[in-house]
Amino acid sequence: MNEQNKNINPEKNGVKTRIAPSPTGIIHIGNLRTALYNYLFAQQNGGEFLLRVEDTDRERFVEGATEKVLETLKWVGLQWGNKDPIIQSQRVEIYKKHAQQLVDSGKAYYCFCTPERLTEMREERQAKKLPPRYDGQCRNLSAEEVEDKLKADEKYVIRLKVPENEEIEFNDTVYGKIKYNSSDIDDQVLIKSDGFPTYHLAVVVDDHEMEITHVMRGEDWLPSTPKHVLLYKAFGWEMSEFIHLPNILGENKKKLSKRTGDVSVESFKEQGYLPEALINYLALLGWNPGTEQELFSLEELIESFDIKKVHKAGAIFDIKKLDNINGQYIRKLDIKKLVELCLPYLKDVKADKEYIEKVILVEQERLRKLSDITENTKLFFVDELDYDQELLVWKKITKQKLNDNLTIIKQKLEEIDEWDKESLEKEVMDFIAKNNLTNGEVLWPLRVALSGQKNSPGPFEIMNVLGKEESVKRVEEAMNRL
Repeated sequence: MNEQNKNINPEKNGVKTRIAPSPTGIIHIGNLRTALYNYLFAQQNGGEFLLRVEDTDRERFVEGATEKVLETLKWVGLQWGNKDPIIQSQRVEIYKKHAQQLVDSGKAYYCFCTPERLTEMREERQAKKLPPRYDGQCRNLSAEEVEDKLKADEKYVIRLKVPENEEIEFNDTVYGKIKYNSSDIDDQVLIKSDGFPTYHLAVVVDDHEMEITHVMRGEDWLPSTPKHVLLYKAFGWEMSEFIHLPNILGENKKKLSKRTGDVSVESFKEQGYLPEALINYLALLGWNPGTEQELFSLEELIESFDIKKVHKAGAIFDIKKLDNINGQYIRKLDIKKLVELCLPYLKDVKADKEYIEKVILVEQERLRKLSDITENTKLFFVDELDYDQELLVWKKITKQKLNDNLTIIKQKLEEIDEWDKESLEKEVMDFIAKNNLTNGEVLWPLRVALSGQKNSPGPFEIMNVLGKEESVKRVEEAMNRL
């Protein structure tokens, strides 16, 4: 293992990373890349990769989303170390206890402001072009006032008492030393009026109790990190190392949206991207191995990945690059395995498995994703092709010459007894040479007659699959079109 891949902070006992998705919708490829980097870093340091489900936002909770998270991680081969994932909604009392601890120590306070007052205050501050921060009205309530309001069952939240004009500094592995002033940070809510914790409290408590050594997450969380630093200090806990990963960008150089369905992991799975290819591509999206190697197994990624070489700039998501990598993985598949993977996309096809296997074998070199097999193979499963006769014409050849060439090649095909790709190619190419014909004027119309397409496998591959009778029939049908 590379020396540079050893623990960033060797004083900590054992690396522990985590992935902490929220079950609020689709699993975005950005989430998957974050999970992958956490997994690789933990594995190469002999540590643990843990799973936590952050489901305290009950308003945005989506039924079944948690199961999708687990299914996706299993699909791509990222196995988490804790048998039962940490579920935040099952730990509400723990968060309340910690929040109360901060209240008792004077580092947090009860806030009884109504939603109406908060809205009014926010609008006033916006009118004055001030940041939309809480004005601290409840920050200095006396113990007696707090007691009276609690006895009167007034609704409240618990807020962190952020110190004034204090420098907050932390080091980020990707972005270096970062500083904030506490005066720019709101008295954040820790416990909401419904009794559930906010993200900020829950994440710090959980990372501490799970003994997470390295918090690796998207750069969107950088502005929240000083709030977390303040909480670590308030509790007197040792901080985790922070590693913020740059966003994945679209071609417009804007962050890929979680609400865009076609960048969900589920969408890529349905289209027929292989998990190995998706993981391979995402690993290279923001990190460069510094070599010419493009294809990496998960084991090779564990060996080669270097968190210190993660780029600061966002990486552009290039679907053509992903298609290219996925195509390379498809070409490496055993034909039996490929058939198994392609069959769901050919469920409406009426043909025996042996024939389907021959079709898929022909298409293997051309596939970029498994779902391509549906469109690419239609020519092998139709009774009659539908195409414009003009497609048969090679360059400036006359239709009479075209018809003559199809006539003689049909006669030649009828004479061939050994019907396999190699024999067909030898017989037809010898025939073209002996008759002083050019490859284009014979092979182009022959291939179009067989496929009905401008782009398709070669004529010998197609004839080998179709068989002699169907191949001759299609050439005859092409002549009839003329």
